[in-house]
Amino acid sequence: MEKLLADESVDFRIVAHLRESGYEIEAVVEINPSISDEEVLSLANKMGQVLITEDKDFGELTYRLRKPNQGIVLIRMSGLPIEEKIEKVLQVMQSYLPELRGRFTVISKDKVRIKDQK
Repeated sequence: MEKLLADESVDFRIVAHLRESGYEIEAVVEINPSISDEEVLSLANKMGQVLITEDKDFGELTYRLRKPNQGIVLIRMSGLPIEEKIEKVLQVMQSYLPELRGRFTVISKDKVRIKDQK
């Protein structure tokens, strides 16, 4: 199974629910809180994990600055109740997990976009 790393921006209730659902996910807040986005990306690379974040700055790191990564999942569902966010993230993991490595994925309320990083 794909290993995941949750950035500090991810609501910890999402992390907890993914763990309860059997996903192997570590959280930056438990490993090394308050590190920079570049350090988070470096940590995910070192650990060989796809990064889950709610911080759109990772798009800039990926596309403008061309920083290497194992794959990034950006959660863009502000304003939705946490229960809906959790359900949507879980659905994406169940449906697309093998496709997330090496890609930039955006989860929004109504759709999921999975893009190659070229």
